[in-house]
Amino acid sequence: MTTARAWLTAAKGLWDPGLRAAVDRLDPHMRTVAAYHFGWVDRDGNPADGSAGKGLRPGLALLVADALTGAPEKALAGAVAVELVHNFSLVHDDLIDRDEARHHRPTVWSVWDDTTAILVGDAMLSLAHEELGLSGSPYALPASLALTAATRELIRGQAEDVLFESRADVTLDDCLGMVAGKTGSLLAVSAAIGAILAGADQRTVDACHTFGFELGLAFQIVDDLLGIWGATEVTGKPVFADLAAAKKTLPVVWSLDRGGDAGEELGRWFSGRTARDAADLAELQYAADLIEKAGGRRWAAEQADAHVTAALAALDPVGMSEDGLATLTDLAHFVTERKS
Repeated sequence: MTTARAWLTAAKGLWDPGLRAAVDRLDPHMRTVAAYHFGWVDRDGNPADGSAGKGLRPGLALLVADALTGAPEKALAGAVAVELVHNFSLVHDDLIDRDEARHHRPTVWSVWDDTTAILVGDAMLSLAHEELGLSGSPYALPASLALTAATRELIRGQAEDVLFESRADVTLDDCLGMVAGKTGSLLAVSAAIGAILAGADQRTVDACHTFGFELGLAFQIVDDLLGIWGATEVTGKPVFADLAAAKKTLPVVWSLDRGGDAGEELGRWFSGRTARDAADLAELQYAADLIEKAGGRRWAAEQADAHVTAALAALDPVGMSEDGLATLTDLAHFVTERKS
């Protein structure tokens, strides 16, 4: 069996040249800014060896195509496209959240300005659909339509995430709906686009979509746990970053809704707090302890495992190679085993 980590490393050798070629189509200034975001150059345009993440989404698209047909290159344009959409959202998210670091480097808006961050994100989104259009695949149109729908859902989720920061009445269902858009939609289409471009039937495409969607929910729940308890060397952000930003993530909302006395005390802590309010480390540790006492941390970990189980169950009726299915299974567990 090919492990998930080994697959993602090998897959990057396929999609990374395509991503670089797509970015090369931008004008010189946007090209430099995008290349900086991906870690290829420093802020002056000199070659750099930065990290742009594990490539989960493009790796998933290629893995699905490989598992179905043995030809991962069929989904190459889709892999590049989903990575571009993902990074469009990251550049904009950093601006919205005023995050100054990603992957241990200053973010685009903090190096240049807000306008540049908006424009380079928009440029990446445009490149994604151009990449599919230029692919020559007979399935380029349905792939592009699927990616468009997923992007709409991603934006809905991000908009709700921002609104929740100023709302005192966010329910668990509200939060789950937000996560379905913000994270579930793009991982769902990453898996589905691999099947679409491989020429799979609708039943198989739908099953892969469900796999990616459930995997996305698990991924976001783990991300929410890391956003509170994750070490800086793992997340690239300060410890308790989501609490400092007053984010009502899933462990927080579950604790507020169902955490008893600890949840009520957490509600008082959040009352009137915004991302602009300064909070020292002791205050943030106190809030994190309340979430743990309320049971939010345990609940979130259990839910992540449940979504991984649902993701794998979706693939039961799909005809895939034995090695491909084993690698997808390992990938599902890999995304929930990131260490805090």
